Amino acid sequence: MTRRISFVLGLHSHQPVGNPPSVIELAYQQAYLPFLQVLESHPKIKVTLHYSGVLLEWILQTHPELLEMLGRLIDANQIEMKTGGFYEPILPIIPDEDKVAQINKLTHFIQSHLHYSPRGMWLAERVWEPHLAKPISDAGVEYVVVDDSHFRYSGLKDEEMVGYYVTEEQGATLKLFPSSMKLRYLIPFKEPKRIIDYLHSLATDRGDRIAIIDDDGEKFGAWPGTYRTVYQEGWLENFFTLLEENSDWIDVLTFAECLDKFDPRGRIYLTTASYTELMEWALPTAMALEYERIVRELSESQSLQRYSPFLRGTFWRNFLVKYPESNNIHKKMLYVSEKVHRTNDPKALEELWRGQCNDAYWHGIFGGLYLPHLRSAIYEHLIRAEALEDERLHGSKAWAEVKLLDFDKDGLDEVLVETSRLNLYFDPAEGGTLFELDYKPKLVNLLNTLARRPEPYHERILQPQEQKEIQGSKAKTIHELIRVGKEDLRPYLHYDRYRRLSLMDHFLSPDANLSSFKECVYEEQGDFVDQPYEAQVIGSDPPVILLKRRGTIFKRSLRLSLQVQKRIEIPKERSRFTIDYEIKNPATRRSSDIWFGVEFNFSMPGGCEHAYYHIPGKKLPDNKLSSMGESSGTSTVGIRDECKKLNITLMFDKDALLWRFPIETVSQSEEGFERTYQGSVLMPSWKFILEPQESWKVRIIHEIEEARCHG
Repeated sequence: MTRRISFVLGLHSHQPVGNPPSVIELAYQQAYLPFLQVLESHPKIKVTLHYSGVLLEWILQTHPELLEMLGRLIDANQIEMKTGGFYEPILPIIPDEDKVAQINKLTHFIQSHLHYSPRGMWLAERVWEPHLAKPISDAGVEYVVVDDSHFRYSGLKDEEMVGYYVTEEQGATLKLFPSSMKLRYLIPFKEPKRIIDYLHSLATDRGDRIAIIDDDGEKFGAWPGTYRTVYQEGWLENFFTLLEENSDWIDVLTFAECLDKFDPRGRIYLTTASYTELMEWALPTAMALEYERIVRELSESQSLQRYSPFLRGTFWRNFLVKYPESNNIHKKMLYVSEKVHRTNDPKALEELWRGQCNDAYWHGIFGGLYLPHLRSAIYEHLIRAEALEDERLHGSKAWAEVKLLDFDKDGLDEVLVETSRLNLYFDPAEGGTLFELDYKPKLVNLLNTLARRPEPYHERILQPQEQKEIQGSKAKTIHELIRVGKEDLRPYLHYDRYRRLSLMDHFLSPDANLSSFKECVYEEQGDFVDQPYEAQVIGSDPPVILLKRRGTIFKRSLRLSLQVQKRIEIPKERSRFTIDYEIKNPATRRSSDIWFGVEFNFSMPGGCEHAYYHIPGKKLPDNKLSSMGESSGTSTVGIRDECKKLNITLMFDKDALLWRFPIETVSQSEEGFERTYQGSVLMPSWKFILEPQESWKVRIIHEIEEARCHG
């Protein structure tokens, strides 16, 4: 009797909200289009495809002929289409009503444009949590594909992961397919013959096994080196030909056909999981390095396969702990979702769902948290959704509201000031800082910054002997490839002690300078930067917020008490606010040689290429936001953004020593290691002496205005 096996090939294709059209076009030409062209020339081959709604919208507008090709292949029974969250959200972290609505939206798109009703769905980043079974089932979905590692962590052996299982939540059932990690690393990186041999090793006389892969469509042409190997060297053509030549024992099926042909192999309850690499990326850096060491030791001792079911990284949601900026985006999304669902306005819902696109919420080789344009796109849609709701509630009149609530879900209240033009979010527990500043007319968060943090892959940069690109004629998986650019990135590996926010209160040591402050190797003499402040709302029309802390400055062996108070007034009809600082010496001892600075961080839409500094009366040798410099006797400084036609001005009623410098991160992506501009720091500072019971004051005016800018 001939040994037989069924084989299912599924592909998922997606482009993030905010990705440049040129990037999407390149992926279309190198991956999406040629794959279907090869598939159409092999009528016996079947695949299951998923395209995110983001990508399908772009295809509809730019290459509608691809939808026609998909329609032909569906009619020819070569393609099964899957649904999913329309804007590719990480489903567990969005409200259930948004989960169901996003899935329904993509299902309706497929039904309307391809006249096909999908039965299964793609789960973004394969992030599984047990409660998902119910909302997914409620959306009319029969099955989901996750990694075989999910099943392995739940106690199954490799020989048991050759079919699908059934899970349930509150009585709602969902079928689960395991996608093979082995096949994920073979396809399309190894010779097609090796894949056929592997399938033969799984085949049985009964033919009751299914070999399953459901993976990224971009690996077929858009990943580094794959266009050459997959198409120019004929990998895909050869693979499909081999499948056809072995059709007497390999049944190429879709997932839906497997549901109809095979019974489930049993009931299962999967643990929380994602694909292995992502759970490693979610680990804190120190733990990630230890994880890498353990994996390396087990691999060298030939024990990795034995222990891998018991070895894993961490829960996806820990990205929200590892990166406070990610948590800020997520909690902003939840806050806006709550607002929007009060009225369920279709336009506001659409903007909310776009703002749930997952890429900017996390960081790995694929995640986009380190990419400012992706974060900016998410904020743009969330702020627009919020603005639409505000307009419904308040109309065109000027208005202002102050809210005390636990915005970031850390158990402590933040202070949110919302006006017709601005959102200002203050965190009393973290230095009384301003952590979000939304300018609604331009739909931008001007505090969309990212701190510099150590990452596990920085070790490869610090050890140049390991900096080499894996060579060879064959394409490598993203996880195997180390791509190092020509630039020496070691000088940029500086790490911040705190998140890059505004209204950060610094007391500097006498030997601090611009370079040491930029590199975060200076001495902080006060305990104010990220320590708790008392918050008080003392006015609502206009809103007035009072933040104060009685702390300590450390001078040699002395500990001196000092009180910092900042009073912020936000007029409801203007895009400006005033910060009045008062620093008081409550002690009986003189406080001498105080050097006080207020740090502001800005992330401009135009970035360092299309925005620049200007200081009235001073000519800067380099005025780009990527520049670094010091200006004494400064009473006014501005930033102009040519893209958004936006001016930001800081005015001081006492001349200041002004430092400016960029925040640049070093991160890893599918293109390799890269240096990325994240924002710019402006820090005015003043030196003074305080006698007992004496106070020192300064007023800072922060103004945002729209103007036609000229460089």
